[in-house]
Amino acid sequence: MDLFMMNCELLATCSALGYLEGDIYHKEPDCLESVKDLIRYLRHEDDTRDIRQQLGAGQILQNDLLPIITQHTQDKPLFDACIRLMVNLTQPALLCFGKVPDDPAFRHHFLQVTSYLQAYKEAFADEKIFTVLSETLYNLLQLDWEQRAEEDNLLIERILLLVRNVLHVPADPYEEKNVDDDASIHDKLLWAIHMSGLDDLLKFLACAQSEQQWSFHILEIISLMFRDQTSELLVNAGQMRSAQEKQKDMQELELLRQKELAEKRSRTLLRGARHSRFRGSYVIQGLKAIGEKDVIFHQGLHNFKNYSHDVGKPTRRVPKRKQMAQDSENQRRSALNVRLFLREFCIDFLENCYNRLMYLVKEGLIRERAQQHDETYYLWAITFFMAFNRHQNFRPDVVSETISNRTFHFIEKNITNYYEMMLTDRKDATSWSRRMHLALKAYQELLLTVNEMDRSKDVNIQHSSNVIKSNIFYLMEFREIFLTLLRKYDERMQPRSFLRDLVESTHLFLKMLERFCKGRNSLVVQVRTETEERKSKHSQKTLQTEPTPEDLEQTWQIVSQELRLSESLTQSAVPFDATSETPVDEQRTEALGRIQDCIMSCAGPEALSLLRAARAVWPEGDTFGSVEVEPEEELELLKQILFTKLPSKLTVHILLYLILFANPSVVRPYIILLRSYSQNSVHTNHCITRMLHRLAVDLKMEALLYQLSIFSMFNKILEDPAVAVYQELVTFAKYVLNRFFVFATKNNKAFVELLFWKNVGAVREMTEGYNKDGEGKKKSKWTPEEEEQLQRLYEEYKDSGVPDIVETILPLLSISHTRREVVSHMVSMGLVDSVKDLKKERKGTRIVLWTEEQEDELQVLFEEFRDSDDVLGNILKRITAKRSRARIVDKILSMGLVSDRRDLYKKRKPSAPGRSSGMTEEEFFDLTGEPREKELEIEEEEEDKSDQDEDEQDYEELVDNSAKEGQKSMSRDNSLKKIHSLRNMVQTLQQQGLSGPVLWLQNSLNRTADDREEDGVSHPVALVPLTEENEDAMENKAFQKLLRAVGIRAPTDGQESFWRISSSLSVHQLRSVAASLDMVEETAAEGDSEGNQENKMRAQALRALLLSRQRKCASSKSKGKYSTYLVMPMLIILLEAKHWSDRIEEKISKKRRRVLDDDDDDDQRGNEQ
Repeated sequence: MDLFMMNCELLATCSALGYLEGDIYHKEPDCLESVKDLIRYLRHEDDTRDIRQQLGAGQILQNDLLPIITQHTQDKPLFDACIRLMVNLTQPALLCFGKVPDDPAFRHHFLQVTSYLQAYKEAFADEKIFTVLSETLYNLLQLDWEQRAEEDNLLIERILLLVRNVLHVPADPYEEKNVDDDASIHDKLLWAIHMSGLDDLLKFLACAQSEQQWSFHILEIISLMFRDQTSELLVNAGQMRSAQEKQKDMQELELLRQKELAEKRSRTLLRGARHSRFRGSYVIQGLKAIGEKDVIFHQGLHNFKNYSHDVGKPTRRVPKRKQMAQDSENQRRSALNVRLFLREFCIDFLENCYNRLMYLVKEGLIRERAQQHDETYYLWAITFFMAFNRHQNFRPDVVSETISNRTFHFIEKNITNYYEMMLTDRKDATSWSRRMHLALKAYQELLLTVNEMDRSKDVNIQHSSNVIKSNIFYLMEFREIFLTLLRKYDERMQPRSFLRDLVESTHLFLKMLERFCKGRNSLVVQVRTETEERKSKHSQKTLQTEPTPEDLEQTWQIVSQELRLSESLTQSAVPFDATSETPVDEQRTEALGRIQDCIMSCAGPEALSLLRAARAVWPEGDTFGSVEVEPEEELELLKQILFTKLPSKLTVHILLYLILFANPSVVRPYIILLRSYSQNSVHTNHCITRMLHRLAVDLKMEALLYQLSIFSMFNKILEDPAVAVYQELVTFAKYVLNRFFVFATKNNKAFVELLFWKNVGAVREMTEGYNKDGEGKKKSKWTPEEEEQLQRLYEEYKDSGVPDIVETILPLLSISHTRREVVSHMVSMGLVDSVKDLKKERKGTRIVLWTEEQEDELQVLFEEFRDSDDVLGNILKRITAKRSRARIVDKILSMGLVSDRRDLYKKRKPSAPGRSSGMTEEEFFDLTGEPREKELEIEEEEEDKSDQDEDEQDYEELVDNSAKEGQKSMSRDNSLKKIHSLRNMVQTLQQQGLSGPVLWLQNSLNRTADDREEDGVSHPVALVPLTEENEDAMENKAFQKLLRAVGIRAPTDGQESFWRISSSLSVHQLRSVAASLDMVEETAAEGDSEGNQENKMRAQALRALLLSRQRKCASSKSKGKYSTYLVMPMLIILLEAKHWSDRIEEKISKKRRRVLDDDDDDDQRGNEQ
């Protein structure tokens, strides 16, 4: 954008800043006001960022702002305003536009803003500028917290943001075409930071106790400083290469030389010594052209191998959504002085700042005090600095903060989250993929660090490594993370570098697992859930080979003899880990398991040492014997432990874990990476070959690799001129091919099987023989008697009108069968034409969410019929979106249209109970005295059962989230009991005078439900008592018991002050809980308790009368129409008389007891006084 295109007002404002004369800048009197005007203009720029572009074209930052802050530092208001303006001008283009624009016009503006930012970065590469910034920052940090004003903190933050923005500017690939070891603009910027001393201030801010609020800014700046750097290059900067490194470089050069010589020899063999000017024409026999004749080849024979029918055809355009993801890793070697400075910075940072800064950042991430995606800087710091420490005199103590099970769990959780977001947020899938790659590299570096700890000569470090490994191998989510990532790999969204790191990490994990299980041949892992156990029931039968009592007795004879002869014990046995998150009781059980494993492996001294160490840790209970136990008693105790069955663990052989990798979805990513074998490193090719070797040789499943694309890859490797370089791959390829040709002589379908990927079942069929159709499937056997019974039941109920005939037949069968078995057999018997005829009908409207229009319609209908006798019935008839009665009642309550669901009950007109004519059935049931509330609840229960597919999670999930599908009725009873207990708590608090706090709690729950329904986001909400009455209630133990029963979380010790409504409670759960906190009227409750039994008896008798009337309705027409009605009034009068006499007597007896109790209390008080 040219300067004359600048807006006139903007040009006048820029002219009023001042002017540069030589090296001296003369500011105008209105300089400060002009800077504020520019800030105001930037605040109102349009979507194309026109103001920003005009200021960038006019080079205002280079010619005005930078000279002002370097020459007029003493003018504090002007300095602050200039820093504020520069922070705005240098903010990344992604923040300005939100994302990289897809529209070509906006993409042009985006690139234009980026080019101005690159010019700003070049202008900042000056030592004078950073000297001014570092001196200002130093003076501000010298102030104590009492002396530091709010403006000072803002200035500190703006200086850090300015440094962050300048470092964030990407390099221009067209302008910076520097080779390695040459100084780029980023290197010049880093050198200016170093010479000004700003790097020392950054280290001070990272480790100072009083400056922890800047931790995220510091970590972000440090990550941008080390952009494009690798830890290996920094460690080796300025150092002489060792003999091992020199030998490695010589080997790589020799390999490259061999490749080049092999290619030259292959080209020499293809051509004759004499040059032929005529290429000639040849007929390729067996390869048909477009017609019936063979193809005629018009080129030299040396080009025949490259012949294809596709030669000369236009290349097929690949859609953008199907293109492979591109790697975005850019690494270059900076100038030597910059690398030396960064190396010293890393050493000081690890020594003094790393542990504290990473702790503060982790706490901020856990407590959600960070901005979005700030965890990526934490993951990068783990990867970079732990790798640097591993290459530079490995010391676990300087990175101890991130070597823990919590860090493994944090990274695993982020990997899972990134993968889910990559699937849901397709438009930004590339960014989520990069974040997941960053988390994977952090996980890989953690494994490398633990592996390095395992090699240490320090026994304590080795023990810490074993504790961490036992945890990551024990937990299922850590064991199967690489398996899941391999299965879910998608080359359209995840680049080849991600797959390379994934394969290398998997290789490292398996190598550590094999070393950990070496000598024990098995692994103790976490038990799966019951659902998973049912799914893998057959596989676990093969996993667990429990020793017989004879084997245990034989093992015990060997161990006891060894213990009697041996006098040396292992002194390093530690049965308890205080830093572990595993509960103490579980660690006690694990200690028993470890003792049992030692005895099983005939390591008697180690088992005895573990027993004595565990006794010292857990002396109570005599689980490991008493303190003064005799040696013979110890032997007896060890024998008991050996013969004790510990069912809480599962012992798995290492090969059984490898079977999980015998899957086409796991093998395919390895083959994808093997395609680029010539560009892969030696270590990457070794990882690929080792995994395929595990599958083919260790598991003896070489048939898994009998696939045409794999053989094509093997053929390419074997025909490579530089085949000697890939000796490991060649050996393995020859082994697989030889096994295949031997297999082909035994199986005449071997060449057909090459066309398909195979799983374990297909491999077993190929090697052991194919099954006939349906032979391998288990079918339920039906006897002729059962078939006859099934046909008879079907004929009996097919015209009965039952809603689901299969559900009706199932309990009537003599032998139990599943629904699927019954349906399939009915189809095979020809009773029905198709399975669809017996498909289970889904009831309910499946409408859960309420739109704004539907809420308005419900409110209008309520206002229209609120004075009618049947409010709910009229609404149900006229509402557009049909819903169940229970859903509409809940919605009316949540909208606050009524405060009690009793207001929605159908109003009944009073009628004389003794009338014998004109009495309807509903009026007759009104005489039973049962409350309409119970009737409505019965209707809601029935409709809830029919709407179970559409309903949100009920209150039952709030009480018991682990309820199983087969116990729905029991869970419903439990939830009703819980609601009843909540009502009892509310009644108790009401009697204590805490009705106000209970109402406040109910309103808070309803308000939180409305907010979550409106925002669509759930956050923990603090219960802040603003009145003295509510504060006193929060300290009442009975009220706290109610809070816990409702599901409100207590404050964490030393970290929180208020109770919080959990974010896991859904809108429906909150409203259900709030509805259960309705106040209970004492008189009604007393009346219900007094007449509960009488009402039940009276209701049963009257129902019997009604049933009798219905049965005799037909005969009454011939004998007399009113014969039944003449008997009923007399029975009703008798029942009423008995009912009221019983109630009067019971009330008199209750009053008598109450008077006597009061007299006793008065006598007792008098005696006490």
